[in-house]
Amino acid sequence: MRNLINFLLKYNYWLLFFLLQAASFLLLFRFNSYQGSVFFTSANYVSGIVYGWTSSVSEYFGLRSLNSDLVRRNVALEIEVERLSKELAHYKADTLAESRLRTNAPGNYRIYDARVINNSIVRTDNYITLDRGTADSIRPEMGVVCGNGVVGIVYKTSAHYSVVLSVLNSKSSISCKIKRTDYFGSLYWDGGSSRYAYVKDMPRHSEFELGDTVITSGHSAVFPEGIPIGVVDDMADSHDGLSYKLKVRLFTDFARLSDVRVISSAGLEERTELEDSALPQKKN
Repeated sequence: MRNLINFLLKYNYWLLFFLLQAASFLLLFRFNSYQGSVFFTSANYVSGIVYGWTSSVSEYFGLRSLNSDLVRRNVALEIEVERLSKELAHYKADTLAESRLRTNAPGNYRIYDARVINNSIVRTDNYITLDRGTADSIRPEMGVVCGNGVVGIVYKTSAHYSVVLSVLNSKSSISCKIKRTDYFGSLYWDGGSSRYAYVKDMPRHSEFELGDTVITSGHSAVFPEGIPIGVVDDMADSHDGLSYKLKVRLFTDFARLSDVRVISSAGLEERTELEDSALPQKKN
């Protein structure tokens, strides 16, 4: 308190000066219209500048939260773009594969559209039901494929429906080969995951590598040569040690089957009949 009193006593003239100055300015601008308008105009101008600076500072410090929100939105958009890109690539691949199949199929093969109406993948012997039958020119022993690869072989038919022996069936056996080297074997399924099947009877001298593509061999009239099946994922010796057993990661996702194509060979019945006649007859 004493220091305050000493300060006032020491600078009393200055304080009185500023007080009189403030009073004079108040009287000048309060009771003179011209000077008052000039003052308020200048005051508004200065206030505008101060408010502009304040707004800029507030916006600058608000950029952190804005940037955080933009980053979050960008990440969400990138994820969505990636998902849509994968779906588009999947549908394009499916369409291109079907187009290649139709274009490259030999002249003695015909292709029919069909839709899966029933499917199983968890049993030992899995079957697929299609919405096409004999009325649509579908017959037993016809091959069934989708845009990604082999699906199975038509097993039984009625007028408007067909039952397909899926690749995921212990009775299924499809002639196949390594695309790069042409060594062939038989594709079969022994249960387990619906994403894998096996190739047996691959000769010991055969040449293959992990990642090689497996395709249909064309050695039967069911499938033309070159239909994709999968890629070699692993290998092991057969039980007798005379051949290799290859684990194949299938291209076809049987859990998502919807639209398929049925392949018909013009000479299927004649060829099957001839090959069956050449087999040794069983004795009664």
